[in-house]
Amino acid sequence: MRRIVVLAGGIGGARFLRGLRPAAPDAEITVIGNTGDDIHLFGLKICPDLDTVMYTLGGGIHEEQGWGRADESFAVREELAAYGVEPTWFGLGDRDIATHIVRTQMLGAGYPLSAVTEALCARWQPGVKLLPMTDDRVETHVVIDAPDGGRRAVHFQEYWVRLRAAVPAHGIVPVGAETAAPAPGVLQALAEADVILFPPSNPVVSIGTILSVPGIREAVAGAAAPVVGLSPLIGGAPVRGMADKVLAAIGVAADTAAVARHYGPELLDGWLVAPQDADAVPEVEKAGIRCRAVPLLMSDRQAATAMAGQALELAEEVRAA
Repeated sequence: MRRIVVLAGGIGGARFLRGLRPAAPDAEITVIGNTGDDIHLFGLKICPDLDTVMYTLGGGIHEEQGWGRADESFAVREELAAYGVEPTWFGLGDRDIATHIVRTQMLGAGYPLSAVTEALCARWQPGVKLLPMTDDRVETHVVIDAPDGGRRAVHFQEYWVRLRAAVPAHGIVPVGAETAAPAPGVLQALAEADVILFPPSNPVVSIGTILSVPGIREAVAGAAAPVVGLSPLIGGAPVRGMADKVLAAIGVAADTAAVARHYGPELLDGWLVAPQDADAVPEVEKAGIRCRAVPLLMSDRQAATAMAGQALELAEEVRAA
């Protein structure tokens, strides 16, 4: 059985995975999920990226927005607002809150996040093995200008949701990553993989945060499996989200060749770009990364499946070479 490992963030990673399953129906798929977006609010542990993967693959996602639960209600949010409880900028739906309550209770009872995630997936049956990147607490913070003229760091969720990335980001800091350890099963999955994929997730605050956990970058770089990534940019702009803003914060241009060089041939064997960026193919290949231009817009499930198939084909091409 072919073993595929995917490093995934939220919406883009989840929708890519939904296409990967039919593209590789007989494969064993392990997903290493980003937990740098995790946040504690209202006494609850919230894992947005893990939940987005779980809900999307399990059939419970709000399709139009790509996150949160379908058929959601917001009575608890309205009551919290009536009490004047902050923050009001991060809205949790009632169904979603149930997931966070279960997670928080299990963590409080001493279960690690990896075991809690496995228990939650028992309900949703996502068809993949979902592993958090680490059981340790890691939170991505963004350095922005402070009102007094200096600088301050805010949680990524505040920068992304409340500020909508409308202020300049001067740095990205995965707080706690330097002392974190990969969750059980992460390094083994990478060592035993036949293919490793970087979906079109945010290269800085999704895949980049996963790679910041000591041991994971080294495991990807040293893996025997071909590593293939898909550009999150089309025509120099993110398909959704604000990846260009956080790329600028680490000094990387918002173009597909620059993102490929950011990962580098140490990590990537292959890179897929959109037809609009076909002129980047020679530049990427000059950097030592095999590159192809294929449609990369996940307009529907069939398009996502075709993208996943192209990634697997490029992986086989790399292997054969």
